[in-house]
Amino acid sequence: MKYIKANNIFPEELLKQIQKYVQGELVYIPKPEGVRKKWGENSGHRVYLDQRNSQIREKFLIGLSIDELAEEFCLSIESIKRIVYSK
Repeated sequence: MKYIKANNIFPEELLKQIQKYVQGELVYIPKPEGVRKKWGENSGHRVYLDQRNSQIREKFLIGLSIDELAEEFCLSIESIKRIVYSK
Protein backbone atom coordinates (compact mmCIF):
# COMPACT_ATOMS: atom_id res chain seq x y z
CA MET A 1 0.00 0.00 0.00
CA LYS A 2 1.37 3.37 -1.02
CA TYR A 3 1.35 6.44 1.26
CA ILE A 4 -0.43 9.46 -0.30
CA LYS A 5 -0.60 12.95 1.21
CA ALA A 6 -4.21 13.87 1.93
CA ASN A 7 -3.72 17.51 0.90
CA ASN A 8 -2.71 16.28 -2.57
CA ILE A 9 -5.95 14.37 -3.18
CA PHE A 10 -8.75 15.81 -1.02
CA PRO A 11 -10.41 19.16 -1.61
CA GLU A 12 -9.51 21.68 1.13
CA GLU A 13 -12.98 21.66 2.71
CA LEU A 14 -13.08 17.86 2.92
CA LEU A 15 -9.59 17.80 4.40
CA LYS A 16 -10.71 20.26 7.11
CA GLN A 17 -13.66 18.00 7.92
CA ILE A 18 -11.40 14.95 8.19
CA GLN A 19 -8.98 16.86 10.41
CA LYS A 20 -11.79 17.32 12.94
CA TYR A 21 -11.61 13.57 13.56
CA VAL A 22 -7.94 12.69 13.02
CA GLN A 23 -4.65 14.55 12.57
CA GLY A 24 -1.22 13.15 11.81
CA GLU A 25 -2.39 9.50 11.78
CA LEU A 26 -2.53 6.88 9.05
CA VAL A 27 -6.10 6.13 7.96
CA TYR A 28 -7.08 3.24 5.71
CA ILE A 29 -9.96 4.02 3.34
CA PRO A 30 -11.41 0.76 1.98
CA LYS A 31 -12.81 0.33 -1.51
CA PRO A 32 -16.61 0.39 -1.85
CA GLU A 33 -18.30 -3.00 -1.46
CA GLY A 34 -19.12 -3.42 -5.16
CA VAL A 35 -15.54 -2.70 -6.24
CA ARG A 36 -13.72 -5.05 -3.89
CA LYS A 37 -12.49 -8.33 -5.31
CA LYS A 38 -13.49 -11.53 -3.58
CA TRP A 39 -11.01 -13.78 -1.83
CA GLY A 40 -8.67 -15.58 -4.23
CA GLU A 41 -9.56 -13.59 -7.36
CA ASN A 42 -6.16 -11.92 -7.68
CA SER A 43 -4.11 -15.06 -7.11
CA GLY A 44 -6.35 -17.42 -9.10
CA HIS A 45 -6.74 -19.71 -6.09
CA ARG A 46 -10.55 -19.32 -6.16
CA VAL A 47 -10.63 -20.71 -9.72
CA TYR A 48 -8.39 -23.61 -8.69
CA LEU A 49 -10.66 -24.50 -5.75
CA ASP A 50 -13.81 -24.28 -7.88
CA GLN A 51 -12.28 -26.64 -10.46
CA ARG A 52 -11.08 -29.05 -7.77
CA ASN A 53 -14.50 -29.08 -6.11
CA SER A 54 -16.18 -29.76 -9.46
CA GLN A 55 -13.86 -32.71 -9.98
CA ILE A 56 -14.71 -34.04 -6.53
CA ARG A 57 -18.47 -33.75 -7.21
CA GLU A 58 -18.12 -35.48 -10.60
CA LYS A 59 -16.13 -38.37 -9.14
CA PHE A 60 -18.65 -38.71 -6.32
CA LEU A 61 -21.49 -38.91 -8.85
CA ILE A 62 -19.76 -41.70 -10.80
CA GLY A 63 -19.39 -43.74 -7.65
CA LEU A 64 -16.22 -42.94 -5.73
CA SER A 65 -16.74 -43.05 -1.99
CA ILE A 66 -16.15 -40.15 0.36
CA ASP A 67 -13.21 -42.04 1.88
CA GLU A 68 -11.64 -42.57 -1.55
CA LEU A 69 -12.08 -38.89 -2.44
CA ALA A 70 -10.57 -37.78 0.87
CA GLU A 71 -7.54 -39.95 0.19
CA GLU A 72 -7.16 -38.84 -3.45
CA PHE A 73 -7.50 -35.10 -2.76
CA CYS A 74 -5.75 -35.09 0.63
CA LEU A 75 -8.76 -33.58 2.39
CA SER A 76 -10.65 -34.56 5.50
CA ILE A 77 -13.82 -36.61 5.23
CA GLU A 78 -15.77 -33.62 6.59
CA SER A 79 -14.35 -31.35 3.87
CA ILE A 80 -15.34 -33.84 1.17
CA LYS A 81 -18.85 -34.12 2.63
CA ARG A 82 -19.18 -30.33 2.66
CA ILE A 83 -18.17 -30.20 -1.01
CA VAL A 84 -20.31 -33.05 -2.34
CA TYR A 85 -23.43 -32.15 -0.38
CA SER A 86 -23.36 -28.42 -1.17
CA LYS A 87 -24.93 -26.92 -4.28
